[in-house]
Amino acid sequence: MENQTQIFGIRAIIEAVNAGETIDKVFLQKGERGELFSELESLLNRKSINKSYVPVEKLNRLTNKNHQGAVAQISPIEFHDMETLVLSVIESGKTPLFLLLDQLSDVRNFGAIIRTAECTGVNGIIIQKKGGAPVNGDTIKTSAGAVFKIPICKVDHIKDAVFYMQAEGIKVIAATEKTDNMLYDVSFIEPCAIIMGSEGRGINPSTLKVVDAKVKLPLLGDIESLNVSVACGAILYEVVRQRINN
Repeated sequence: MENQTQIFGIRAIIEAVNAGETIDKVFLQKGERGELFSELESLLNRKSINKSYVPVEKLNRLTNKNHQGAVAQISPIEFHDMETLVLSVIESGKTPLFLLLDQLSDVRNFGAIIRTAECTGVNGIIIQKKGGAPVNGDTIKTSAGAVFKIPICKVDHIKDAVFYMQAEGIKVIAATEKTDNMLYDVSFIEPCAIIMGSEGRGINPSTLKVVDAKVKLPLLGDIESLNVSVACGAILYEVVRQRINN
């Protein structure tokens, strides 16, 4: 799976980008120079494609081919347009339920969340273009194929999604320990979008300032936090419980 989602070589990546391939991330060799390399950098910047500068050893682990200092990860799925998706869900008469992932970094957590989201009737997942886990072979495997069954959208910044959801009458609820509100005290019956933060940082503080509500899960042991995919599952099934009983 991983080899099927890679392109290596500067010219090959440039051609793939210009052809409209859905590229998740490009790994570039630190210290590399040259006219063609600079052309690739400029193209990635113009297209807002996530890139990371890494040692040549990292590139050599990704492929044993002549990578010329550049390896790209191609997404095995087509991403959806967020505005089109949200409007289609609203027009369908369903009660919208969206999941916003603020730069989740672990592909296995990402895959597990996608699997749970599909099982709990989430209408779509919104991720940020830069800084998050890619959709790759590990994501697909951990999601048990759910990645092909639920729409996933990319936005420039998670706050873009927050503001759009709010404009469409969708309540945005953040999962964070920085609140006194317990999960079970908040209503999820109305249209809502739930934000889950990254494994280390959580939700960006600037995003927390603009949400409609914040919730946390009760923690009765000595550990101060749950794995993000476990926490997401607990929250989504509370949504299911409330909506079934409504």
